[in-house]
Amino acid sequence: MSAKPVPERRVMIAVTGASGSIYAERLIQQCLARFPRVYIVATDAARQVSDHELSETSSNGGVSLRQILAGDIPEAHREVIRLLKHDDLFAPVASGSSAPTDMIVVPCSMGSLARIAQGLSSNLVERAADVVLKQRRRLIMVPRETPLNAIHLRNMLTLSEMGVDIVPAMPAFYQHPKTIDDMVDFVVGRILELLDVEHGLYRPWNSRMR
Repeated sequence: MSAKPVPERRVMIAVTGASGSIYAERLIQQCLARFPRVYIVATDAARQVSDHELSETSSNGGVSLRQILAGDIPEAHREVIRLLKHDDLFAPVASGSSAPTDMIVVPCSMGSLARIAQGLSSNLVERAADVVLKQRRRLIMVPRETPLNAIHLRNMLTLSEMGVDIVPAMPAFYQHPKTIDDMVDFVVGRILELLDVEHGLYRPWNSRMR
């Protein structure tokens, strides 16, 4: 399926320190072909986790998250990617007048989720999420934690009641995944669907009956 750019949408992908850096990497790869601007910001913990979990080259041959976070953005994507510093509260996305149209926090640590739920703005991830919420734009959070305690669940409920889409990193198995990439693609496909983007990352349930 060929990807068609979506005009005038500015997507922000925030990477925090939860396990699951590969979800962010795959989502970035998908968004680069579909949106004219992709802002990327990572916390210090996210950089440490991605260094631990990912190789310097992507498993599927696409642009790697570690490469982007090192500032080594391939020439083909330099007009689309804007890499932001997590402590830069003067970045455009920190203001409602330049808020991203869509923001995805992936993977989302429980600490980041809690601070966003409470309206704290100690870094650019939290401030941008606050801006997206106050501008009533789409915020998608992809928590990766197990098991969940009552604090986690209450914070997710608080955000859900504010209109945030909560997409836990829970791969399904009805599509008979054969590789880790297959399981990652299922979660990323769910995110793309919330962004109203068509994809071919996995076969829908009972698609032959549709």
